[in-house]
Amino acid sequence: MDAIVDIPLPYRLAGLAAIGVCVGAVLNWAIYRLSPAARPISPWSDPSPQAKPGSWFDLMPVFGWLLLRRDSGLHGRGFWVRPMLLELSVGGLYAGLYWWEVVKLGLISGLIQPAPPPPITMPGADLLLAVHWNYLSHVVLMSFMIAATFIDIDEWTIPDSITVPGTLLGLWLAAIVPNSLLIERVRRMAVGGEVVDTLHLASPNEWPRALNGILGNWPLMLGIGCFLLWCFALLPRTWRTRRGLDTAVTLFLGHIVREPFSWLVGAMALAGSFAIWGIYRLGPPYWVGLFSALVGMAGSALLVWAVRIIGTAVLKREAMGFGDVTLMAMIGAFLGWQAGVIVFFLAPFVALVFGLVQLVIRRHEAIPYGPFLCLAAAGLIVGWSPAWERVSPIFANGWIVPGVLAACMVLLAVLLALVEGAKGLFIEEGEAPGNNSEAQPPA
Repeated sequence: MDAIVDIPLPYRLAGLAAIGVCVGAVLNWAIYRLSPAARPISPWSDPSPQAKPGSWFDLMPVFGWLLLRRDSGLHGRGFWVRPMLLELSVGGLYAGLYWWEVVKLGLISGLIQPAPPPPITMPGADLLLAVHWNYLSHVVLMSFMIAATFIDIDEWTIPDSITVPGTLLGLWLAAIVPNSLLIERVRRMAVGGEVVDTLHLASPNEWPRALNGILGNWPLMLGIGCFLLWCFALLPRTWRTRRGLDTAVTLFLGHIVREPFSWLVGAMALAGSFAIWGIYRLGPPYWVGLFSALVGMAGSALLVWAVRIIGTAVLKREAMGFGDVTLMAMIGAFLGWQAGVIVFFLAPFVALVFGLVQLVIRRHEAIPYGPFLCLAAAGLIVGWSPAWERVSPIFANGWIVPGVLAACMVLLAVLLALVEGAKGLFIEEGEAPGNNSEAQPPA
């Protein structure tokens, strides 16, 4: 770490910006190649047969897109502008987030406490080391979210090829480097220096020793259960009850067994379960980090999954794509269940403004929701210190929080039913004038 800090800050920022630009080129490749409707726009993709011959200069980030303007007749005028700006923006993100999290907040944190709190299970980590691991975790998550956002904007879907590797990487980081989790508080030690306590499952309360397995292996079973739930969410499945429950179950299981992808998911579930057992045997702090990430992954996914089920049942149409569920699982794996809850409540406010504008301009109410989940998560990362200072007393209530969330789901079902009923009355009243205008067109 000293070798990194010894590099002058301007050189560090310039180097990170260059790395970000290169990562942006990879993200452009992913956006155009991993989407359901793959397009050979990226210079890293196989060129279209109709494309004009190029050179290795096309592979250069940013400048390569200026050369690819020659294919405007094939891909559309100005097709090169967005990917070029994306690469520049990712470079700015990598440098800007480092300045914000490491340089600014690493020296002046709003979470500093003047006196050390009571002893905790996880030993505090060096502040400088922790903020660097936080930065690495956050730029990785944001990179995956950028790819998911633009694919969702283009195709209205988020492929598993983005969220599955991202989720696994988030779990791996939490297990191997627990300091990569969000910073809960910074403690100024009496002997000098500062250490940080990272967010965990029980934050802001102390980590219960029972979660280490001293009263049985139920924490291990719960952690494996969270991972298997995520694997189940990835399985290709159908559910049709028109011919009865028995037929629905038979078709459901048959579809899973017939799909080759199911066997890959099964192998991943088996390997992941063994890996979780291995980390569990290591104990704190590695088990604390992994278990917190597993619960964050499952809890965040279940929030959106519940909204999807309730919305589809009440509205009689798909209320939310399943890609949003796996996207929230990835966010929860990196940030924890507390941040997942905050993102869950922030995203609708972010989407509301855009949705109202689109409804007025285009008379169309459907919007891809994934980009707003990503925007809310990115905003929470940037403003985590003051946000956690304000909401941590709420999460200190322990199991009351999940109970409140369950009550919110019930209220959501009631609210959707009322809104749908009111909309039906409004449409019925509005149809008559429309029909009359067709029979008697205006003069």
